[in-house]
Amino acid sequence: MRHALILAAGLGERMRPLTEHTPKPLLEVNGKPLIEHHIEKLAAADVRYIVINTSHLAERFPEALGDGSRWGVRIRYSYEGPAPLETGGGILKALPLLGPEPFIVVSADIWSDIDYASLPREPDGIAHLVMVPNPDFHPRGDFALADGKLHEGDGPAGAERLTFGNVGVYRRAIVENEAPGRFKLLPMYQRAIANGALTGERYGGFWRNVGTPAQLDELRRALAAA
Repeated sequence: MRHALILAAGLGERMRPLTEHTPKPLLEVNGKPLIEHHIEKLAAADVRYIVINTSHLAERFPEALGDGSRWGVRIRYSYEGPAPLETGGGILKALPLLGPEPFIVVSADIWSDIDYASLPREPDGIAHLVMVPNPDFHPRGDFALADGKLHEGDGPAGAERLTFGNVGVYRRAIVENEAPGRFKLLPMYQRAIANGALTGERYGGFWRNVGTPAQLDELRRALAAA
């Protein structure tokens, strides 16, 4: 895959006061902005075009990251205005910058050891999601995984309830027929599940959500211990 979208348009409200002057994706972990780790991993996976959607303190991103040339990639920015468009609306707005083929989407506010090069270049359905064991803050999970397919509820016998790890591969069709504006992606997932067109995989390695100062501190401690 040559294209990827990093979701970075959130307001970072739960991360305040750290995000009053710095967007959450630009908070430092291991001596560099959180989003920079994603850029490095995408570049290592031979992604060459990265779109970053922005809203809160949007001007800080090109100041910090530039055009991507230092990583051998091209970065373009999809500004959503002062109010973020949610995941679905953000992906739709970024589509003109993402090319015709399937593309990786990753949230800037996670940390993981997921190898982006291992993701399927051509998902069997409309999207392929990386699922992780349910963290303490989300014990019920999001979807059930069985035989590579995602299901709502508990799914078929033998399925495992897991949490979406905010990494996936998408075809343009998942949002391209939606009306522009602010909307969540969940209804698109549910429609794809109903059509048997949402695949997934279980990732059991290192993964952290970085949504609050406490989670940021825990990540830093975990990485220091490792």
